[in-house]
Amino acid sequence: MDAQLDALETKLGNLLEHCDALRMENQRLRQQIAVANDQNKQLKERAALASLRLESLLVKLPGGD
Repeated sequence: MDAQLDALETKLGNLLEHCDALRMENQRLRQQIAVANDQNKQLKERAALASLRLESLLVKLPGGD
């Protein structure tokens, strides 16, 4: 009976360690997603600005009316 309880205690300890590791990895991945989303937003804004600049330049070209 003691051996079974010891084995169960070991398995439970391993499970708790695994859960903690997964929790930390999840937090790290959430932070990476937040950074990626911010970078994506910045790139979209830059692309929109570049598009506006190109349109402005095209209007200024001869025959761009």
